[in-house]
Amino acid sequence: MIRVVSAALTVFAATAATALAQGSPLQLGQKPGAPASSAINRAAPPPSVATPDAATAVQRANAYLNSVTTLVSDFVQTGADGRVISGKLYVQKPGRLRFEYDRPSPLEIIADGTSVAVRNRRLNTQDVYFIAQTPLKFLLKSTIDLARDVKILDVTGDASATTIRVEDRATLGGTSRISLIFRNTDFALVRWQINDAQGGNTLIALSNMDTQRRPDPSLFRINYDRQD
Repeated sequence: MIRVVSAALTVFAATAATALAQGSPLQLGQKPGAPASSAINRAAPPPSVATPDAATAVQRANAYLNSVTTLVSDFVQTGADGRVISGKLYVQKPGRLRFEYDRPSPLEIIADGTSVAVRNRRLNTQDVYFIAQTPLKFLLKSTIDLARDVKILDVTGDASATTIRVEDRATLGGTSRISLIFRNTDFALVRWQINDAQGGNTLIALSNMDTQRRPDPSLFRINYDRQD
């Protein structure tokens, strides 16, 4: 998925060092003192889509992403250092998300619609960040339009999958480039890779995706009293 970049997308944990060592799926903004007002629906200037084929792929991607309001899925994360971590992903639009890493990883990443908390179960710590500048808009926005919300760099594909590569300049740590990989049979999003402003690549692959199951709302609660 995504590394934590000092003030944004790399692994965040109790400390920046721990976060960078573990790898994480969100790039976050500045740490708030209380729940931050969400700016996740702010749009970037609209770019043009180059070809009819590319435009069709973007339309299909938008249709799939906007049709998914809930998601429960297994994931495997491969970090820039080659480390592989698995876990469970929960999504409830708009703005709620939870990455629950399998042990021995101590990390949990929770978005409650306004902020993102990075918990380290081993150290019993929690850092809270603004959600507004995460590069995972495609998972969190209630309505996404890739041609409006990010800059589309290119669209490529083969017999099994289509890749839409986008650039998001609204992430706090700097510009992030994201490759969204859709399965051609149903155009479901099955993988994404993020190249952050520091040059690190993180890949997330989804499996056993369930878009009908509604996650327990308690999964997205952040205890702000625990904030370090």
